[in-house]
Amino acid sequence: MRVHIAADHAGYELRKYLIERLERAGHEVVDHGAKEYDAMDAYPTMCIPAAEAVAADPDSLGIVIGGSGNGEQMAANLVDGVRAALVWSESTAVLAREHNNANVIAIGARQHSREEAAHFVKVFLATAFSGDSRHEDRIAMMADYEQKRCK
Repeated sequence: MRVHIAADHAGYELRKYLIERLERAGHEVVDHGAKEYDAMDAYPTMCIPAAEAVAADPDSLGIVIGGSGNGEQMAANLVDGVRAALVWSESTAVLAREHNNANVIAIGARQHSREEAAHFVKVFLATAFSGDSRHEDRIAMMADYEQKRCK
């Protein structure tokens, strides 16, 4: 699976750790930075390009990382076609995929250990969308709004 990943300074070390784990697991990782630690960097400059790459590549998934994950999720969700979910537990990782067909997850590096975050990512990548019609209908409602908003 191709996985796009991005992090600001707060998620810099976790990003490096996850890239290593993902590559070892056989995933193709596309790194959108930050390429070096800069305490003054801004998450939108990494998270938006990562989200754009996911939107342009429907067979891929994405991970955006910051201190809390909140701003990173918000930035990713600005991109049409992206459904980014803030993940803070195994169940939120599963439900993000099963019910919402999320294609990007946001993780707060200051909220979880590296091992916890890696577990959330593993679960997210391994979980498929249920395809249940009620979930498809809800996603279609959001996509419809997204299209109308852009006109």
